[in-house]
Amino acid sequence: MTDVNNIQDVEDVQAEVVEDMENENTVEGVVVEEESKDENSKSTKNKNSFFNKKKVDKEKEELKNKVEELNDRLIRLRAEFDNYRKRTDKEKSFMFTLGAKDVMEKILPVLDNFERGLSQADKEDAFAQGMEMIYKQLSTSLADLGLEYIETQDAEFNPDLHNAVMHIDDENYGENKIVEEFQKGYKYKDTVVRHSMVKVAN
Repeated sequence: MTDVNNIQDVEDVQAEVVEDMENENTVEGVVVEEESKDENSKSTKNKNSFFNKKKVDKEKEELKNKVEELNDRLIRLRAEFDNYRKRTDKEKSFMFTLGAKDVMEKILPVLDNFERGLSQADKEDAFAQGMEMIYKQLSTSLADLGLEYIETQDAEFNPDLHNAVMHIDDENYGENKIVEEFQKGYKYKDTVVRHSMVKVAN
């Protein structure tokens, strides 16, 4: 009986050992499986990280190119606007000068008539004196606006400024000298409004 019990005890111990071994194998299998999953997860993350980095780098490069393109367009637009502003300023200045020149041309005959009338008037006459004051005021105002008289006294003939309507030979004058002025000439800001009408010697 004792032997039977001993045999039974041995069998029970063997069964427990087998069960423990099976449990250990199961745990090891679970651990190995978990480790395998971790490795796969790390590999997947590494792959995703690599592709994400490439995607981010590509997006950065595209953004950089877009910024450079926009900067280039901005520089071009600024240059075009600056050229447009300079061109319009020049055109405005030209149009103003042209308009003022036309006005001056229409006023010059009035000045001529003042001069002719005053040259024949009695200097002591109060009316003539009043007309002379008006003439001087008008001349001063036009000069302030930029109207400039073209000098002819002791000057050489210049076709850009003078209009020769008469020519004489006279040894008392130098070559190409202006000896008489028939009508005054004027400039407005370096632009000839009216050429001086003159007589030229030699």
